Amino acid sequence: MIGFAAYSGTGKTTLLKQVIPLLKKQGLHLAIIKHSHHDFEIDQPGKDSYELHHAGSSQTLLTSKYRSALITENEPHQEPELFNELKKLDLSTIDLVLVEGFRHETKLTRIELHRPSRKKPFLHPQEENIIAVASDEKLDIHLPLLDINNPDEICQFIINWMAK
Repeated sequence: MIGFAAYSGTGKTTLLKQVIPLLKKQGLHLAIIKHSHHDFEIDQPGKDSYELHHAGSSQTLLTSKYRSALITENEPHQEPELFNELKKLDLSTIDLVLVEGFRHETKLTRIELHRPSRKKPFLHPQEENIIAVASDEKLDIHLPLLDINNPDEICQFIINWMAK
C-alpha cells in the first residue's frame, strides 16, 4: 500500500489518473482508497437503489454483471481510519492499494506531492513515512525527487519500491 499525500488542489487525482493505467500495464491489480472531506452520493435520487438505501438501510449492496458498490453509512459521523477502511476491500486479488488523501495517517508509506507555487509547507520531514517527493520544481531535499509531470517516472519508482 502506498499513499499520495498533499494539500487540496495539488493534483493528487490528476496524477493518479495518469499513473493507474501505467501500473495496470505492468500487470498489477489495483485497489484505490480515496479520502473525501465532503458528503457524497454514488447513487442518484429517483433510482430504486437510492430510495431503498435512504429508507433506512445501514448497508446497501448495489450490484450488476458489470460492477458492485457497497454503500455503508458511517455512524457516528467521524473521520474514517484508513486501516479500518482497508478491511472493507477484498485484497485476495490485489497487488497494490493506492491511497489518495489521509494526509494525517502516520503509518502509511507515501509520496508527497508538493508545488512550491501553492505556498504550502512540506509534509516531510515531520512525516517520517514519506519516501519521495513529486514536484514541478527542483527542490533541495534529502528524499528522492520525482517529476510530478512525469507519470512514467512515478510509476517506475513505485515498481522499484514494490520490488524492495
